[in-house]
Amino acid sequence: MGLLRAANNELKAWQSHSSQRGAVEPRHHALMKLRLSMLVINCNLLTCNSPSSSLSHCWLAVSGYLWNLFLSGHLGFDVCCAPTKSFPIKLLVKSPVQLYKFVNPIQLYNVQPMAVSASPAPLLGDRLCENGFECVKILPAINDAHGGVIVDLKEPMDSEVFATLLRSSLLHWKQQRKDGVWIKLPIQLVNLVETAVKEGFWYHHAEPNYLMLVYWIPKIGCTIPPNASHCVGVGAIVLNDKKEVLVVQEKRGGFHGIGVWKIPTGVVDAGEEIFEAAIREVKEETGIDTAFVEVLAFGHTHNSFFGKSDLSFICMLRPLSFDIKKQELEIEAAQWMPFEEFSDQPFNQMHEPFKYMIELCMAKVENVYNGFSPRPVSSYFVEELNYLYFNSHAQDKSS
Repeated sequence: MGLLRAANNELKAWQSHSSQRGAVEPRHHALMKLRLSMLVINCNLLTCNSPSSSLSHCWLAVSGYLWNLFLSGHLGFDVCCAPTKSFPIKLLVKSPVQLYKFVNPIQLYNVQPMAVSASPAPLLGDRLCENGFECVKILPAINDAHGGVIVDLKEPMDSEVFATLLRSSLLHWKQQRKDGVWIKLPIQLVNLVETAVKEGFWYHHAEPNYLMLVYWIPKIGCTIPPNASHCVGVGAIVLNDKKEVLVVQEKRGGFHGIGVWKIPTGVVDAGEEIFEAAIREVKEETGIDTAFVEVLAFGHTHNSFFGKSDLSFICMLRPLSFDIKKQELEIEAAQWMPFEEFSDQPFNQMHEPFKYMIELCMAKVENVYNGFSPRPVSSYFVEELNYLYFNSHAQDKSS
């Protein structure tokens, strides 16, 4: 029983340090818990009904393997309660494959080496119970960048099984001092929504093929950001060398049936740049190829669509082709219209934003106004290039 006494001594030392957790390095806690766990597992082996030297040698190999996993950052140990003959611990293995299921200490010789990936991977839990190791699964999750976890479920699951896994997972994440929990449910797993809501989750956002739910663990104020608050739109002024502007009449929407000729407009897709959206919308609605010039202005309105706000960017483009092929689904008619005729439409004169748009366009043509040009920029936070929009007139003069 010397090992058991050693385990108790280790536990007392760990509890002493735990009372001063703020002053102790987290990795030191983990090292102490790992030493304690190994001592107690050895106690189980030495006091089991069928001890054998081969089993002891096997455990030495297994413990060494687990120790190497821990040092490489792929394994964590979490002590659950005070040591007994059957000492509860949790093994948390950051690996795409689950730690081999330990049903009883006598079966430790069945453990096989497994591949471990350094990339973000599911966290799986195992707990030592009265009869040895009993596999207790938690939901597969990856850590996010803000102290929380993300669960991305893909396989069908019974709602009762999900409820059990979710409760175990929440308990584990609370012990791990996580903050937010995100659960991404594809549309085929809609049967799990009610279960998650009953456990305290709420809707965050939805897309055509999934629903995102979220849960906040700490008792302090929730810092989870709200769902996207804005829709981003573009309007494209395409002016040719004859001072004709490309205009359309729509088959549906607020401009349908009122006889107004308007510039092509549309919504910026997720992951799409503003200038890319302007070029795409012109091509889709009229068949005209264009080159982006600059953003002339942008507007900010509210309560435009289900309470969301709207950012609208008025862009100037230069035509690269001239033969119109209107879109049949959305566009009633399209044409090149003299700019003066376009600007003199009563609708444009009645609405101040359109009056400003026309004035800025003419100022740009006369070279007395500069808008915002996109410049590719690199960032510390992301690998791909982003774009910064700014008035480059002063920079061009200085260079």
